Amino acid sequence: MAVTKAQEVYEKVEAMIASGVDKADAFKQLAEETARPFDSLRGSYYTHKRKLEGGEGAKPSRTRRRETTPDDALADARASLERSIASIDKEVEAAKSRAQEAAAEYEAIRGSAAERKAAIAERLESLK
Repeated sequence: MAVTKAQEVYEKVEAMIASGVDKADAFKQLAEETARPFDSLRGSYYTHKRKLEGGEGAKPSRTRRRETTPDDALADARASLERSIASIDKEVEAAKSRAQEAAAEYEAIRGSAAERKAAIAERLESLK
């Protein structure tokens, strides 16, 4: 499945946020890295976020009818509840992805901690 530019921006910004960067700073940093306007990146991020939440491309919540029948009302309610279930599934997947990224970051930091501490201690010793 091809990744859209909006999805790519969303994933990069979310990864930066997961690493502890403020969202605004993540947009600024990504704008500098990609030479794209800050507002353009922000727009791409929120466009993809809306899509994930079922906003863009989803069936309109209100259809144009002259008269609403009980069957129409039930169908609308059913569709709304089904979208809610799908939205929860998407939230769970997004949370899982963020948790996996955080776990990978933790392992990388933990794995390099002893080496970094030793290098700093060595330099500290040379200053004495």
